[in-house]
Amino acid sequence: MNPRPNINFLKKEAISIRRDILIMLEQAGSGHPGGSLSCVELLIGLYYYKLRHNPKNPYLATRDRFILSKGHGCPCLYAVLARQGYFPKDEILTLRKVGSRLQGHPDKAFLPILETTSGSLGQGLSISNGIALAAKLDRLDIRVYCLLGDGELDEGQIWEAAMTSSHYKLDNVCAIVDYNKFQIDGSVKEVKNLEPLVKKWKAFNWHAIEIDGHNFKEIMDAYDELDRIEGKPTIIIAHTIKGKGVSFMENNLDWHGVAPKREHLDKALKELETEEKALKSEYDRI
Repeated sequence: MNPRPNINFLKKEAISIRRDILIMLEQAGSGHPGGSLSCVELLIGLYYYKLRHNPKNPYLATRDRFILSKGHGCPCLYAVLARQGYFPKDEILTLRKVGSRLQGHPDKAFLPILETTSGSLGQGLSISNGIALAAKLDRLDIRVYCLLGDGELDEGQIWEAAMTSSHYKLDNVCAIVDYNKFQIDGSVKEVKNLEPLVKKWKAFNWHAIEIDGHNFKEIMDAYDELDRIEGKPTIIIAHTIKGKGVSFMENNLDWHGVAPKREHLDKALKELETEEKALKSEYDRI
């Protein structure tokens, strides 16, 4: 087990990654801020702590796999990958530009270090099952993590895949739901109510964990709990806030798929700077 990073350091990285997300979206002039900002801590918990990976050897057979099923959240993934050393940090400014490796949805043809192309919602868990089952057959000790959107759970393929995971006892599969309560055309509750979500996954014979998806301790505890589960897949239902970290974007459906303009960016960056100063002040008092 990797030593846990300092939580204050992780919080600082979360602010930096949110800053990267907003800047790249403003530069692109299009994209999805709401769902990118909501999953920041979840991806940091993976790439900075739990995921077995090596930027210097990205195709190592024994690496864990990460599938971003909610592909429109890729600005967050790109920001994390850049800060982990998979490509130069300034490349994030090419998001959605013609010929860029950083397409508006993850495209393995452009960026081969990705495990798969994604963005057509509902498919990520099926892909994860295939990778996990192949690893079992090859006696390869890896885990496959799959980040799902809550609106994505409307897709029937998700539930077919959920039955497959439990049928084959794929305890090397971990699905994570970014449960930010909003999808493109309304609140999740109004469009298609998912509750009781924990009971649904348990009924499909999954081990279910419910957490605050912005609390690093709960996130790392949940990832560590996976090591104790045998014979069934695990779902982490992470309660998050759409547009987390920017007051005028939080829980605001208008920012699902609209990039910030310069004036919005300036306002958002000022908020993040204030948060960063408060974090430093809190750290200095400890």
